[in-house]
Amino acid sequence: MQDLLLFVARSLVDHPEDVRVTQTEGPESIILELNVAQDDMGKVIGKQGRIAKAIRTVIKAATAKDAKPVFVEIQ
Repeated sequence: MQDLLLFVARSLVDHPEDVRVTQTEGPESIILELNVAQDDMGKVIGKQGRIAKAIRTVIKAATAKDAKPVFVEIQ
């Protein structure tokens, strides 16, 4: 899932080299933390959070069959 999130985030931003994804696995869920450059934060979040919501929807759909739910946090 890290690769999918990296691909989506890098295609949205102006500085794709600054995109980083870290994965934290807990006992009940997996958390993917997305870090981008400060200048690109608005492009990843979008107006009223629409792009961030779309990213979360894509990741959730890709991991629907997994045992643990996956959550995306934008740092």
